[in-house]
Amino acid sequence: MSFRADFDVREIPAPGSLAPDALAIAGDVRPAQHGGESEYGTGRLILLHDPEEPDAWGGPWRIVCFAQAPLETEIGTDPLLADVAWSWLVDALDARGAHFHSASGTATKTLSKGFGTLEDEGDGAQIELRASWSPDGDLTAHVDAWAELVCMLAGLPPGSEQIAVFGAHRDVQRGTRG
Repeated sequence: MSFRADFDVREIPAPGSLAPDALAIAGDVRPAQHGGESEYGTGRLILLHDPEEPDAWGGPWRIVCFAQAPLETEIGTDPLLADVAWSWLVDALDARGAHFHSASGTATKTLSKGFGTLEDEGDGAQIELRASWSPDGDLTAHVDAWAELVCMLAGLPPGSEQIAVFGAHRDVQRGTRG
């Protein structure tokens, strides 16, 4: 598979207790800009296979994904933010023709404020999506949809490669949020 140039994907160790067979990947949005750590967004996807077809899966395959990104504080207070994050996952799957069933998950928004030695970090917000579903058909379409989701949460819509991103992302050199 190939991914957009500003989304770095690598294989990571898969958990061994979820299914007999598993493959895990991690992706970071524009990590090279900050010495390998992404201040824009990150995600993980685990592809599980169990020939016993667990009842909750409704088939032999299951995908588990995680995606998170920092946000501007004002966006983090939006009461519809969690619904929008979930809809972006469903829309990304639909746009790729990635058919699925038995979906479940959570969207969590977090607001934070630094105190003491972390006071310089100021206020912050983050969105985090954890989801799982059973794929039908082409598995690569599901991986593509996950990659799009991570980039969208980070503020990079499809087709936005090499476009500058501004917002409440951490300024690593100053240790502040800009």
